[in-house]
Amino acid sequence: MSGKMTDVQAQYEKQGYLTSIPILSAEELQQARDAFALLEKEFGKDYTSYSLHNVHMEYDWVMALTKHPRVLEVITTVLGLDVILLDSRFICKYPVSKRSPAKAGDSNDVTACNQESEAEKSMSDQNSDTGLPYVAWHQDMKYWGLDGGPVVSVWLALDDSLEDNGALQVIPGTHSSGLLPHRQAKRAGNMLSVNQEIPEELVQKENSLLCPLLAGQMSIHDGLLVHASDPNTSERRRCGFVIRYVPTVAHPIQDPERPRSFPATVVVSGQDKYNHFSKQKPEL
Repeated sequence: MSGKMTDVQAQYEKQGYLTSIPILSAEELQQARDAFALLEKEFGKDYTSYSLHNVHMEYDWVMALTKHPRVLEVITTVLGLDVILLDSRFICKYPVSKRSPAKAGDSNDVTACNQESEAEKSMSDQNSDTGLPYVAWHQDMKYWGLDGGPVVSVWLALDDSLEDNGALQVIPGTHSSGLLPHRQAKRAGNMLSVNQEIPEELVQKENSLLCPLLAGQMSIHDGLLVHASDPNTSERRRCGFVIRYVPTVAHPIQDPERPRSFPATVVVSGQDKYNHFSKQKPEL
């Protein structure tokens, strides 16, 4: 492992996330955006906002994104060489109101998120009762019936992901605190399919950081990291491709509080000598 990748691994283990990782070239980004536009035209934006689930099994260009060499370079650094693609989903927050667009930074390095400003905190407070689509504070592992290894979640940005269109917010280091209690969300508009949230008194919002991305960049976070995102109050779409990866040693468990099947797993790096997910796939 190179010195740079060693630093990446150490930072990820400490913080529970990495962000602003350059992945797609300008040409690759345009090709992905054009292909996604065809899906929007075919299915409609109500559908493409959240329902394009595991379509890597249907479209070669989507599968290619999950196996992109620069994506897998980072994923294998934090998970090891033997990796399974667990699940994927496109998530889009479409504009629902007019607001002056924000500007992105131009960093092309793997960096930690910028400290959330007072203006950003004020914006979160102002949006708290709007009912616009948002993602409540949560941990991904609450929804994944898995054990034996970590889950890494990827956001590969097809659009700029900034403060005003609902960029990711994280609380660094919370992946080390274990699984926190979740409850039914009290605020309307939560995009999480089971409408859950971590109780407000357990969320250290004062430590939250905003993670802006430019289109073509990627962020990754541990399945136990506490994270959220505010509504899109801009005039621009915020679309990203969410990919979940696990080491092959991980295995599904029967947990009534976390029921989940994994019918679309793919070995994307190394070998799977365990075959823990083979029984999850439907017979063809």
